[in-house]
Amino acid sequence: MKAAYFMEHGGPEVMRYGDVPDPVAGPGQVLVDVHAASVNGADWKVRTGHYAPITNFPYIPGRDFSGVVSALGDGVKDFKIGDAVFGVCEVSQEAAYAEKVAIRAAIVARKPEKLTHVECAAVALIGLTALCSIEDTLKLKSGETILIQGGAGGVAGFAIQLAKHIGARVITTASAANHDYLRGLGADQIIDYNKQDFTQVVSGCDAVFDTVGGEVAKRAFAVLRPGGRAAFIASGNTAPASPRADVASLRPKVGRDRAHLERIVALVTGSAVRVPEITTYALADAAAAHRVSEGRHLRGKLVFKVR
Repeated sequence: MKAAYFMEHGGPEVMRYGDVPDPVAGPGQVLVDVHAASVNGADWKVRTGHYAPITNFPYIPGRDFSGVVSALGDGVKDFKIGDAVFGVCEVSQEAAYAEKVAIRAAIVARKPEKLTHVECAAVALIGLTALCSIEDTLKLKSGETILIQGGAGGVAGFAIQLAKHIGARVITTASAANHDYLRGLGADQIIDYNKQDFTQVVSGCDAVFDTVGGEVAKRAFAVLRPGGRAAFIASGNTAPASPRADVASLRPKVGRDRAHLERIVALVTGSAVRVPEITTYALADAAAAHRVSEGRHLRGKLVFKVR
């Protein structure tokens, strides 16, 4: 099969496109012919060696995908060959930048007819991350106020809509070019981070969801009310230490399961959350897509159209 992969850590230029061995569906797995796979910030961080060093080359990155089941491993009863499905690869077992992927059937969900493969790939991991962060970790409630940092990104854009669906007041940060886009997603207040210090504009928030990391994350605690809580997904495997004893600093646990994927389907097909703005690439252009992703100023999602 064709795949985008790398043989060493480095910049976008280490990405290659070529033939690699086909995966095989093991017990409890399905083999999926991939039609679309999305690009996530974690992908280039894996490529650069930001996480644990890779030793098993060639390494195929890519966490979420949509496609069609082409083979069944032993014991799989809930899918048949020809079923359209989407999903998110197991933690530390990425392999979606390819024409085929083998994955545990229990963490795959059926693709709704209402969404294309490109759309399903675009919402899989961002939706999973937003749900685990907003509903499971922050336990956001109707009537609360939340600050969502980096609103134009894929996860944050899904989170804005989810928070509005819950009934919260949503404040977000973004450059001026993205303000109309974020108003369309339902944001109540948008702060231009190039012109305003969010800590001077916002206070008394019930919750903060940070997708930016770095110094922005460290300053998030200042806008929380006593008893507030903050969740961080761009600050490593653990949440940053809180400088305040009266607020909670949390790192969402983004697991893999079918129930969360089905919740994403319900939200999107029910029009509570809309699919993000999508830019498509050919799988052979993985290096170019990584350059855009690594620039960290993209809007919406980048998706490989594989078939």
